[in-house]
Amino acid sequence: MSVKITTVTKLAPQYSRTTAEILPFLDIWLQDQEPRFIKKVKKIFEQAAVDKRYSIMSPEEVFNQTSFEEKNNIYIREGIKLGTECLQSALKKANWKPEELDYIITVSCTGIMIPSMDAYIINALNLRQDIVRLPVTEMGCAAGISGMIYAKNFLKANPGKRAAVIAVESPTATFQLNDFSMANIVSAAIFGDGAACVLLSSLDDDKGPEMIAEEMYHFYDAIPMMGFNLTNSGLQMVLDVEVPKNIEQHFPEIIHPFLLKHGFKINDIDHLIFHPGGKKIIDTVETLFGDLGKNISETKNILREYGNMSSATVLYVLERHMEKPLGTGELGLMLSFGPGFSAQRVLLKW
Repeated sequence: MSVKITTVTKLAPQYSRTTAEILPFLDIWLQDQEPRFIKKVKKIFEQAAVDKRYSIMSPEEVFNQTSFEEKNNIYIREGIKLGTECLQSALKKANWKPEELDYIITVSCTGIMIPSMDAYIINALNLRQDIVRLPVTEMGCAAGISGMIYAKNFLKANPGKRAAVIAVESPTATFQLNDFSMANIVSAAIFGDGAACVLLSSLDDDKGPEMIAEEMYHFYDAIPMMGFNLTNSGLQMVLDVEVPKNIEQHFPEIIHPFLLKHGFKINDIDHLIFHPGGKKIIDTVETLFGDLGKNISETKNILREYGNMSSATVLYVLERHMEKPLGTGELGLMLSFGPGFSAQRVLLKW
């Protein structure tokens, strides 16, 4: 019995701006700051390797004084809409009926809603009343792959079933207007909003690359490096400048033992399906794997075209590879990082 990825779809929110179009908003936001600081912030945006980003809010709303409640209400409204439409699109693409889903996992960390998003989607699409639901809420950028791992474990234990993993993120809803820290600024420069859906199956008749292995890897003593502080003004980004360096130090332990355990080496991997955490992390990966003839071009493309959309981003990269005419037996390695600090890995075989 194997678990296969049948379909991946993405859905971008209604608002979008290029980096060049955002710079005038920075002038207004930073008008009381020192000229040298303003110049530094603009440089961070211009050198973030993000040409365009999408948002559930217009720039005017993002750079306006709004309460946590107001921003979170937008997150709830638009998040439910994006999640529902993204799953709908995936079901249509796979030619599945809504009632054929056995398991629904929703992934998000950039807002708060109870009941969770999956409950709203069940009602909106009339999914089965006995569908098993799992919200994954506090794993950050790693959660897209985490959701896939949970789905595989369910499907492996239940042959002949189908699952959906839906990731919806809105980092722009966490932007802090009165916070001029580097964490808030870098977050605003690299992050964007987006939604993605992965359909997985343990039915023999369903086709797609097989998830042949999966593992999580947890860094010790790295909890303060990434996450959110829950403040009166909303979710405040925690982002340590040492994150890329920490990842680089752990890379050999993250990659090689995992592959070796399943009978492979990095040379055997045809496609690196990596989460684009930011330009520095991409540079780190290219330095480590460039000499081996491996490239992460689609990872770079997604960062440039959409920004880092937290948990949904690696699924955008996966969709690009799913759209290619890949040969039988080709291998793909999925990798993402998130708060905790942790790395999630999945080995795919076409």
